[in-house]
Amino acid sequence: MRAVLQRVTDASVTIDGVVTGKIDAGLLVFVCAMPADTLATAQDLAAKIAKLRLFKDKEGKMNLSLAQTGGSALIVSQFTLAADTSRGTRPGFSRAGHPDLAKSLYLHFIASMRRLDIPTQTGEFGAEMSICSTNQGPCTIWIDTEHL
Repeated sequence: MRAVLQRVTDASVTIDGVVTGKIDAGLLVFVCAMPADTLATAQDLAAKIAKLRLFKDKEGKMNLSLAQTGGSALIVSQFTLAADTSRGTRPGFSRAGHPDLAKSLYLHFIASMRRLDIPTQTGEFGAEMSICSTNQGPCTIWIDTEHL
């Protein structure tokens, strides 16, 4: 799986004019399933994200995890993280997981974050969404489970 994490002071997702997910301080997580991913991959990614030290401690050092700060996660499925831009000027997306697999892994990833006691809001798999966020830092991290 691939994920892009943004440390945020707030973030929300809107679908058809309705806010479907909203968080205050925490992480905006864009996630994409790849063809070789499994339920274990989704679970491992959730564990990594919950423990990743991206938040500042009292000394201003990035030394605290999402789990330690009590922050929330806004999780949004984004197949475009699998974009192949190696040919021409139009990205290809054949490297993304098949939609049935991707949806299952997306839902398992969300459930895994919740089992880790991370307050979690979500977008909707396959929906056209508008995302608003205030990136704090800025702090943006890219993770590919192929390299965990």
